[in-house]
Amino acid sequence: MRILWVKANRILPVTSGGDIRSYHIARHLAQRHDLVFLSYYDGERDPVYEDQLKTHFPSSMAVATGKPRSRSFVRGLDYIRRLPSRLPYAVGRFASSAVESAVQSAFDQRRFDVAVCDFLDAAVNFPASLAIPSVLFEHNVESEIWRRHAATDSNPLKRRIYQLEFQKMARFERESVQRFHHVIAVSEHDQSLMEMWVEGSRITVVPTGVDLAQFRPDSNAKPGSNLLFVGAMDWEPNVDAMEYFSAEIWPLVLAQMPEAKLRIVGRDPVERVRRLASQSVEITGRVPDVCEHLREAAVVVVPLRIGGGTRLKIYEAMAAGRAVVSTAVGAEGLDVNHGRDIVLANTPRSFADAVLTLLRDENLRKKYEVAARELARKYDWSGIALKFAQVLERVASPGAAVRGRARTQTEMRENVGGGAEAACKP
Repeated sequence: MRILWVKANRILPVTSGGDIRSYHIARHLAQRHDLVFLSYYDGERDPVYEDQLKTHFPSSMAVATGKPRSRSFVRGLDYIRRLPSRLPYAVGRFASSAVESAVQSAFDQRRFDVAVCDFLDAAVNFPASLAIPSVLFEHNVESEIWRRHAATDSNPLKRRIYQLEFQKMARFERESVQRFHHVIAVSEHDQSLMEMWVEGSRITVVPTGVDLAQFRPDSNAKPGSNLLFVGAMDWEPNVDAMEYFSAEIWPLVLAQMPEAKLRIVGRDPVERVRRLASQSVEITGRVPDVCEHLREAAVVVVPLRIGGGTRLKIYEAMAAGRAVVSTAVGAEGLDVNHGRDIVLANTPRSFADAVLTLLRDENLRKKYEVAARELARKYDWSGIALKFAQVLERVASPGAAVRGRARTQTEMRENVGGGAEAACKP
């Protein structure tokens, strides 16, 4: 099978949840199929990155868009400039005529049996007419993330912005889900949300996975009273989770166990996260190997209030033999069982009590650790990639069901003022 895989942003180094999922599935597919990984990124051409990409995906293509990598202030001005656009900002900023041309050329030449649009933001660069079978890989229901932002943020101005972006994202996501021939979701919950827009037969759930060779239990670990949170710390749902935990849950834990320590591990912590550092809270930033920090943790916490998709961090913690306490949102879409292999807690008091119980009761904690390891063993990436490949083969087969109608660029980008390029590109 000849596969074109299109993804925005650099995939190397592999750190964020979405990149981990994309990398492992694409890597396994490339071992059995002819896969071309098209990676596009902002800034000028980076030969070092492109050489690294070739070592992982020998048939890869890379496109440097030339757009400057914007800082938060510049990003804010860019957002204001794009307000009239019909496209949500999180999608429109990834539009690139160079990428659009490269993808269109691949479609025109019919070089591939199937194309994968990895994440919704890459859909903006796909042709209006999908001349070859095309699959949208939805790691999250993006509009649901924005809806939850709008529902939870306490700042009235930010809440209004989130509401506006939610409306734009819901419209674009609905159109994209309807436009692509098939959609791959990562959870039944996400599938149920997208079934508002398209019949369920055009959506297949391929669950998230874990690298069992990398994440393994360490019988010599002595975690003490250490808690761990893992996640990209420039991603708003993770930032919100740590602010919520630090303000409402952590004081309840410290009141009864003052020796407890919290370690926040993840790339690029924003100022709101760095401000959380204290004698009891360590902020590491990017680390070379998260496994080392998992070995030093007694309990992994996932206090997410916002998000979509599935949380790779939970399966990774489980594979490493760690007990996990999460909100229901944090574990949403995962094959986990409250009271057996995970503890779910949705209020500050219940979350703190669960953490304290697991820290104090080593026998109970070990029970959760064993059950967690057993669950994680079912989700090695090799099996997940095989299911993904089966979906692609079915979509690419000559006898596949009638494709969904591809909406035109005019329909997708109407009312943006000045045309697609003016509205979607800096």
